[in-house]
Amino acid sequence: MASYLNLVTKGRPLTLSRIKTMIPDAKSTGLATTVEAPFDRSPIAEVEQVDEAAVELALQRAAELFADRDGWLPIPERIAILEKTASIMSGCREELAIEAAREGGKPVKDSLVETDRAIDGVKNCVEEIRTRRGTEIPMNLNAASANRYSSTCLEPIGPVVSFSAFNHPLNLIVHQVAPAVATGCPVIVKPAEATPLSCFRFVEILREAGLPPEWCQACLTKDHDVSERLFADPRVAFFSFIGSYEVGWKLRSKLAPGTRCALEHGGVAPVIVATDADVDDMIPLLARGGFYHAGQVCVSVQKVFVAREIARKVADELARAASDMKVGDPTLKETDVGPLIRHAEVERVAEWVNEATERGAELVCGGNAISETTFAPTVLFDPPCDVKVSTAEVFGPVVCVYPVDSVDQAIKRANALPFAFQASVFTANLDTAFRVSRRIAAATVMVNDHTAFRVDWMPFAAIRQSGLGIGGIPYTLRDMQIEKQIVWRSKEL
Repeated sequence: MASYLNLVTKGRPLTLSRIKTMIPDAKSTGLATTVEAPFDRSPIAEVEQVDEAAVELALQRAAELFADRDGWLPIPERIAILEKTASIMSGCREELAIEAAREGGKPVKDSLVETDRAIDGVKNCVEEIRTRRGTEIPMNLNAASANRYSSTCLEPIGPVVSFSAFNHPLNLIVHQVAPAVATGCPVIVKPAEATPLSCFRFVEILREAGLPPEWCQACLTKDHDVSERLFADPRVAFFSFIGSYEVGWKLRSKLAPGTRCALEHGGVAPVIVATDADVDDMIPLLARGGFYHAGQVCVSVQKVFVAREIARKVADELARAASDMKVGDPTLKETDVGPLIRHAEVERVAEWVNEATERGAELVCGGNAISETTFAPTVLFDPPCDVKVSTAEVFGPVVCVYPVDSVDQAIKRANALPFAFQASVFTANLDTAFRVSRRIAAATVMVNDHTAFRVDWMPFAAIRQSGLGIGGIPYTLRDMQIEKQIVWRSKEL
């Protein structure tokens, strides 16, 4: 069957054979990163890498732009750029989705949803610009505040550096770059090495929409030392990171004094299922939340704690739904589950599943690599509490079902790990829903929905080791602004 890629593009290539860095005037190192499709490892493009000199050029330019307050982009200009950006993206929606599917492996039907979210995120930035405002601070309340008036106004925080992840190659970049454009911050973005093409294309669209190139620069660095020169520089006012918790906390420790940051890592997304849950309604939601993008989502359903009376039924029905999913080429419109990002990840997931089954977990379905790049959607029943699938984020198409004797036991087990992001509870009882919501360690709790639900204007926060700060378009705009207070003294007040 012809791939959706060919049906949409009529065989036209979506990328150039070699993509130059997007730091104006930077000299080429001659080195490049080869971007491969994770499904069949076919090369898609080469992206130039930059060295210390290019990073210094980018940082210097960003710092100079911010220092020149008379040269800041006016708000009407920022609005016009973002509106045109959304319009251009809408016009090439399918091409953007296909490119994201090719480089990231997310099935094209889900990549189309991601593209729509990205377009809406750009529009959301415009809405936020139009509605965000300062506040009046009460004065004339006592002798000390007499004859004074105070109010606040919003200003950009300064140069922004963003490091992104592979799993949503377009929408994550929008979340880290578009708010910087909206607030008037110069931004330098480094996408994931595995999926840089959507990032470079988005920056290209911003420039096509009228953004001066120096206000948004994109690059891949040649090594970790060069990356550190980029994010740890004292000229960086705000650092945005999306990726693993090991890397994120390490990078935070190297930030210069005064640099603010937001870290978005992963979690284990616990689900608690009470005896009165509507299982027929729940199973498609859990399957979607667990196997969407082959489980490579930071809030993917992973640990399902089910009342013992119905645990076997839930595991069997979830396995049936998993077995019905089509695994394969992400550019085919009928594919439900695509590849893992790298072959090494397939091997790692297999090792974790094998460890669990060798220690007593029941393999209800899956458990095997279908190819070098894909892994079968897998359901495990009652893995031991100390194996890797129970203690760490799998980041693969694996869902574990654990029978429990009470809701409180489920809460205790869910709270036992140092990670906390989004969680959910399935129940028909209002008191049970409130009990779980109040007691479970999570920044967001879904009631009768899967853990991976998200719209881009809601707070998307991680706590404990899962991250720092709040994601979501409005909250990122707030992070990238300062609220400056001005106090007036006048005899007329």
